[in-house]
Amino acid sequence: MSSIIANPILLTIPESFESKRLVIRAPLWEDGAMVNEAIKESIDELRPWMPWAGQIPTIEESEIISRQGRVHYLERSDLRLYLIDKTTGQFIGSSGLHRIDWQVRKFEIGYWVSTPFSGQGYITEAVERITYFAINELQANRIEIRCDSRNTRSARVAERLKFTMEGILRNDKCDVDGLLRETVVYSKVRGAEF
Repeated sequence: MSSIIANPILLTIPESFESKRLVIRAPLWEDGAMVNEAIKESIDELRPWMPWAGQIPTIEESEIISRQGRVHYLERSDLRLYLIDKTTGQFIGSSGLHRIDWQVRKFEIGYWVSTPFSGQGYITEAVERITYFAINELQANRIEIRCDSRNTRSARVAERLKFTMEGILRNDKCDVDGLLRETVVYSKVRGAEF
């Protein structure tokens, strides 16, 4: 792949790939109901960290978000990915490559897990596979994971996968309550970590 992208929409990017236990895929029409169910089951765990989790969305709102995710994937402006259990077909969580800079080939990995599947290594497995996908399919030069400094579970995913902690951005964002928070930045960069 050339380092200069005239228009990312011309890139041929697979819409799904697999890890040991997961199918990791772009959103599809009609995914809204399963995503909505997972949000309902997980709202108490999501609310402290995800600004969009202030209230439980309707099924229609979840379908709109999924369809927008599909469109953005096709446009190559944001690569949302759903995590589906290979054996049961259950929705495990959501991840993806966000805040994309195609010129630099920089991506930020975000993630959340449905509460019934928390603590079982699914997010670590998914992030490891998405990192591999970004390096090998998208020729990433930089991959970031950013999280609220108080979100130790999210930070542990980055640490387990040997992302380098680059620093803490003080008073970087407002948390869900509107208070200033610190953001921890982890990364992997071509030439150093891969």
